[in-house]
Amino acid sequence: MMVNRIRFYLVTALMILFSFVAVAMAQTGSGLTTPDMPEKMKTAIEASLQDPELAAKTQEVINPEAAPGFLGIPGAPDPSLILGLLWAIWVGWIFSTVGAFGGIMSGVGHITIFGLADYAKSFGKGNPVNNLITDSIRVSNQWLVGLSGMISSFNYYRMGRLVAPLGICLAIGGVGGSWLVPELTAGKISLKDYIGFFGLIVFVLGFFLIYEMTPKGSAGKKQAKAAAQAFEKAAKEKTDTSDQGVKIIEGSWTFMWAAVGLVVLSALWINLIPVLRWVPYILCVAGWAMTFMIGNIRFTFYGQEFSFKAYVPMIGGIVIAALASFLGVGGGFLYVPFLTSVAGLPMFLVAGTSALCVLVGMIVSIFSFMVGKGVVIAWGFIGVELIGVFIGSMIGPRTSKYIPEKALKWIFIVLAFYVGIRYTSKGFLGYSLLPPF
Repeated sequence: MMVNRIRFYLVTALMILFSFVAVAMAQTGSGLTTPDMPEKMKTAIEASLQDPELAAKTQEVINPEAAPGFLGIPGAPDPSLILGLLWAIWVGWIFSTVGAFGGIMSGVGHITIFGLADYAKSFGKGNPVNNLITDSIRVSNQWLVGLSGMISSFNYYRMGRLVAPLGICLAIGGVGGSWLVPELTAGKISLKDYIGFFGLIVFVLGFFLIYEMTPKGSAGKKQAKAAAQAFEKAAKEKTDTSDQGVKIIEGSWTFMWAAVGLVVLSALWINLIPVLRWVPYILCVAGWAMTFMIGNIRFTFYGQEFSFKAYVPMIGGIVIAALASFLGVGGGFLYVPFLTSVAGLPMFLVAGTSALCVLVGMIVSIFSFMVGKGVVIAWGFIGVELIGVFIGSMIGPRTSKYIPEKALKWIFIVLAFYVGIRYTSKGFLGYSLLPPF
């Protein structure tokens, strides 16, 4: 235990040192303060200048006399690297602690705190510069969440607090559904006008989670409650619990990895390969069908046995992906209530399991955006943020075990209400009352 603690402090100290090195490098001319903007941005600016309807706005916004800022654009916002580091630590901590809200908090930073979204909008709708900056913000958010998902998954796996089969089955449904549902509907189904009602549903979800913490609401979750109590007791007494973590006792790993491989391949194919467009459909459906062959999955955690049918989280992942697609929102935070209410997991297993599911989706999305669409990001700034996310994601799994399960649920509920207010106000008022605006 002492050796592991020393290793943790040593790694964290080294990452903090590297962060200051990265800050110094970025401030001396690399990354987002470099006068040489990416070729993709140069192309976008030239394209906008060649369009008579966009040229005037582009010339108005870009100030050649100003210092280069985000993506090397003269006069663009120049985010504080220190503030970016600190905010990213918060993003990494909250995502690795509750398994959700990493993307939303990344967006609050990039869109609202650093003012990148307003700057992008100043170029006007349809401007290639606006589109490129917006895509850059989106992919930057995904990099932060993806790294946090990777670090969190690794840490929780080592701690015996990751139900890998459950996270993988959710990802099988979510990754496939994230592209197949929009492709099949082809814009015929759009619920963006009903996003306000989705906000109200989020409120209902929050109140339901509150109800589940009452004696009556938790009566049907005796296993999760007993496991949570045993874990809290062990954490409080600081006893060696390495043999009481998650242990898979039934389930086919072969079919599981084959299924996730098929849906990931299908997502990459549809985004990157313009020929044989029927192939990814077959790959995705085959991956989903293979999930039914996995059968029953059983595991133990702190003396309690849990079980689920592999196809149940797969279908849940499809539903969540479809809902997020129709509404045009990020639905990652919906994995947490699924894991607690449907799968019946204690909160101490939720963060790591959700992180694994999100990680698979982020890898596919980042690869598709950066390779398929050539989206560029400000590596000097994002590099500093990634260090912050690493630090936060190393701390989160270690502090969460000392936070009571009810407190973890309350953290999630408060943030769920935050999301509910955003979507409700955006749907019924036309604008968000809370950041990102």
